[in-house]
Amino acid sequence: MRITVLGAGAWGTALSKILQENGNAVTLWDKNPVALEEIQQGRNERYLPGIALPTDWKTQADFVKAIGGAECVVLAIPSQAFREIAAKLKGHPGFFISVTKGIEFATGETMSRILRELAPGNRVAALSGPSFAREVALGIPTTVVCACESKETAKTIQGLFHRPEFRIYRSSDVLGVEYGGALKNVIAVGAGVSDGLGFGDNTKAGLVTRALSEIRRLGVACGAQPETFSGLSGLGDLMLTCFSRQSRNRDLGERLGRGESIEAIQASHPKLAEGYPTARSAQRLARQVNVPTPIIDEIYAMLYENKNPRQAVRDLISRSFKAED
Repeated sequence: MRITVLGAGAWGTALSKILQENGNAVTLWDKNPVALEEIQQGRNERYLPGIALPTDWKTQADFVKAIGGAECVVLAIPSQAFREIAAKLKGHPGFFISVTKGIEFATGETMSRILRELAPGNRVAALSGPSFAREVALGIPTTVVCACESKETAKTIQGLFHRPEFRIYRSSDVLGVEYGGALKNVIAVGAGVSDGLGFGDNTKAGLVTRALSEIRRLGVACGAQPETFSGLSGLGDLMLTCFSRQSRNRDLGERLGRGESIEAIQASHPKLAEGYPTARSAQRLARQVNVPTPIIDEIYAMLYENKNPRQAVRDLISRSFKAED
């Protein structure tokens, strides 16, 4: 199949590698032509250092040329730029797969909903799950989920990506898969704060468990199915991002917990992890649908209101008694 992948970051490049190895005709687009030149030489040292990449694929910095003739377009771009790029796909005849984990701040929409708004006649799917790009590119066994309202399209996507070391399940709950993938990034910041404060396994296990309940509650209020959050894009991705030392979101939180300001962290890493913008979007979305999200609220306060991390923990623990849900 002729497939165009939009975004030559770690995830876009790793997925392009899988698609190319499966015999598809892959074109990788990015706005940075210098990065594309390096990728064409079989390397992506900024995002996947030391990993050999194919050289028999196409790279293209011209957007129109990149999507021309593509039967499938994979969007692996930051959530903040998603609408701008997706708007350029209007009128394209292929089907779209979003692999971006985020929630648009202004509208509270997931990426699939943005695609449906801009291209209502196209088939849209979302792919998510516990999957660090580097491990995928190295061929380390990984399991993810593809969500699409069309079972046949989901089966097609399973066939496109499946490899002995990359297994894909399917789901019809697109919103649930997207909310799980986006909101876990926010919680991972909180898990990192726990590490930075020097807390132990008890703290993090309790945080993750209660956060899963909070994610499910918010997702269901927005139209998702509750059981989805017990699967790969919910519990699976939440565990990976909260406990792994590879997680950029967890690292952001750890630095906050150690006393660094968000300004200092941003100065050393201008492109902050997705949990940073998503915390703002999630906090606003929860207010809009009138769902209590105490953990997300405290993480938002630490990121955007300079709240002291220890005070945030105290405020969470000292809330009024309630039954477990």
